[in-house]
Amino acid sequence: MSSLLCLGRHTVTGLLTTSGQQFVDWSAAYKLFSRDRLPIGHIFSVIRHAVLAELPPQAPLCVAIDDSLLRKSGTRIPGVAWRRDPLGPRFQTNFVRAQRFLQISASVPLAEHAHRMIPICFSHAPTPDKPPVKADEQTRKQYRQAARQARLSLLASQHITSLRQHLDVEPNGQQRRLIVTADGGFTNETTLKDLPDRTSFIGRIRKDAKLNFLPEISAAPPHAGRPRRYGEVAPTPDDLRADDSVAWTPIDISLNGATHSLHIKHLPKLLWRNAGLKHTLQLIVIAPLGYRLRKGAKLLYKKPAFLICTDPDLDLATVLLHYLQRWDIEVNFREEKTLLGVGQAQVRNANSVEDLPAFQVASYAMLLLATLRAFRGSDKADSLPRPKWQDAAPRFSTARAINQLRAEVWRNALGLSNFSDFATQLPADTKPEKFIPDLRSAVLYAAN
Repeated sequence: MSSLLCLGRHTVTGLLTTSGQQFVDWSAAYKLFSRDRLPIGHIFSVIRHAVLAELPPQAPLCVAIDDSLLRKSGTRIPGVAWRRDPLGPRFQTNFVRAQRFLQISASVPLAEHAHRMIPICFSHAPTPDKPPVKADEQTRKQYRQAARQARLSLLASQHITSLRQHLDVEPNGQQRRLIVTADGGFTNETTLKDLPDRTSFIGRIRKDAKLNFLPEISAAPPHAGRPRRYGEVAPTPDDLRADDSVAWTPIDISLNGATHSLHIKHLPKLLWRNAGLKHTLQLIVIAPLGYRLRKGAKLLYKKPAFLICTDPDLDLATVLLHYLQRWDIEVNFREEKTLLGVGQAQVRNANSVEDLPAFQVASYAMLLLATLRAFRGSDKADSLPRPKWQDAAPRFSTARAINQLRAEVWRNALGLSNFSDFATQLPADTKPEKFIPDLRSAVLYAAN
């Protein structure tokens, strides 16, 4: 709970100070992480079980997978390396020193057409250190093998297989289908060819990907040689977008209280050599969306999106809805780094740099599940009053959930019996009093 209530930097000493243990021996707290005493795998298994309990019986489990960087300045921290900065400008490739983590978040329904992504896996994905220039050939060979095993796509494939195995041992788990959504970095041969059974994959694909139609079944006797496995060459995703003979089809998607109108082109029953013969794909092209930087400004357009789905029977609206829900994993990353301070801990032990961020993310997931069960996406009468400038939100935000937790934990110490008279409302015709800082408001509404 200290990782959620901490007001300063979320370091180990910050967590100790939050729990009032700054004047006692602190070595046990550091050994909890450095000696690998936290069963991170079992903790996330409890979270996965709780997520499945929130889903309707036999409903598919939709997850999103993506990687994120935790910036570090130390040169001797395990797993830290120079990596491409995803926030750098498009015209210049920047590099930052950071750790790399792989996260899987599961979609949990809140209300009609609303959802919330809950992290169910957070694992360290380091890369091996490059050998020195004068290293022998055997060392270089071992490095190349370790680098191949540390690929993100291979790690993602292993996590998807492990998630499918864990899902099968859950009650009614074998009847649930696993739907995985990812961006273009995971839509490749390594991930698709090792996709487990009863698992569908939705991901972005290159605009120049070479696709094929299914081979035609002929009644004539086969000719000499191997039977044909791939049919005629299909148009590339960008060729389908530019083909005026194929009309755009409008489709409306309701997501989190808003309706999004998309224009798509669809091409079913395709094969991709990178995915192999196991998967019959469907291709979806989403037209560029127009937007304005300000009112009355010039209309600009985003880039088109090209999606593939390994389930040929999944309807288009469901495919688009699942992929649009994938964006919430980016919200998870932002809240983990800003609200919970994941990556701020100054630890150098190999076990600590893996377990401490995972422990913080697990605490974040448990907070989301507790908020989901307590509020079900709406406000409660006895919740902490909303600030005057804040409008009603469609769902209970993480920042408000942390503030509510602080109020419930520190209620007695701050002298709060209830929140009905927490804020004094002055009549509109009276002159406001001189501003007097209130300690309770400062503590309970602190942003970090």
